[in-house]
Amino acid sequence: MPQFLPAFDTIAFLRDSWQKQPLLIRNPWTEWHNPLAPDELAGLACEAAVESRLVACKGRAKYSLVCESGPFDETRFGRLGQKAWTLLVQAVDHHVPAVAALIEPFRFVPNWRIDDVMVSYAVDGGGVGAHFDHYDVFLIQGLGKRRWRVGQACNDATALLPHDDLRLLADFAPTAEYLLEPGDILYVPPGIAHDGVAVGDDCMTYSIGFRAPSRAELIGDWSDHLLETITEDDRYRDPGLALQANPGEIALTAIAALHALVTEKLLDRDGFARWFGSFASTPKYPDIDWRPEPIGVAGLRRRLAEGAPLYRNPASRFSFIRRTDATLWLFVDGEQFDCVGAAGVFAEQVCAHDVLVVDTIVLADAAALAVILRLYNQGSVSFDSE
Repeated sequence: MPQFLPAFDTIAFLRDSWQKQPLLIRNPWTEWHNPLAPDELAGLACEAAVESRLVACKGRAKYSLVCESGPFDETRFGRLGQKAWTLLVQAVDHHVPAVAALIEPFRFVPNWRIDDVMVSYAVDGGGVGAHFDHYDVFLIQGLGKRRWRVGQACNDATALLPHDDLRLLADFAPTAEYLLEPGDILYVPPGIAHDGVAVGDDCMTYSIGFRAPSRAELIGDWSDHLLETITEDDRYRDPGLALQANPGEIALTAIAALHALVTEKLLDRDGFARWFGSFASTPKYPDIDWRPEPIGVAGLRRRLAEGAPLYRNPASRFSFIRRTDATLWLFVDGEQFDCVGAAGVFAEQVCAHDVLVVDTIVLADAAALAVILRLYNQGSVSFDSE
């Protein structure tokens, strides 16, 4: 599993750079190996269940980039000719364990903030144009070289070029330039303009992206969830209605009561925590079915007693919320598990480790085994590292 050299100071990084300024990190790995061959990436882009794009340059103007969505026929890449092009494949960590392992050194950021690993392959001159993202990203150079330029801070008011598929900046004012070689990392905070261009062929970049839910997204989804729990008879009532001097007035007492009717639900902190745990752990691609052949509790206990390790599905999301009553709310793939005692021990361990040998105290606890059984049968954990 990839590891950082001790010289990489995560505390200093979080204090000085995280969401503040770009940072170039020259090869911090104890040993760097490119985890995926270009041909394997192209193979993933041909699969229907994998999200992929092909960005190619058709001219010299800034708006000459064209974008196609996959899946692609395996002959497509051989017909691209001499034009500069880039292949981008989303969530490669869901399908390739060696790519998923790249996330582990970045676990100093909480699990719920991590999105996925997008992998790009580009020929000489390939890129996707100057743009900005609403989230943090670590850009790891895996193979070949890429020249990155970073520039101004942007927001939703920043002018973009007219393009149906790409959010290209109308104006890009670079302030720094870096040439990344294998193992080098460039951290880019949200809203910072950046542009990467391959220098030479066989350029591969691994982009570890982070989730940053917007206020509108949180309010909208939380409100939708609340609406599903509210019955038709939960309505405004005014049994103490007093006679008004003017029937056209909406009295301040009515406004206060109506506002309370709305905010009482919105301000339910425990309800919000339960909703957010499920919201944040919902898989990126929930329609993909990872369920194995079901197993019973006896078969599960036997495998665990033999010391078989549990592997987390890289496509699954694991997080927990610690309660004041010694209960842990474990959230996995949108499902909630209330865990106490040995089940709580397991919940903390499985959230912290991609591979886990279950403790004997967990094996002896029926409630903990019930949690593991559900996780196994829904495809969130398995005994298979692949």
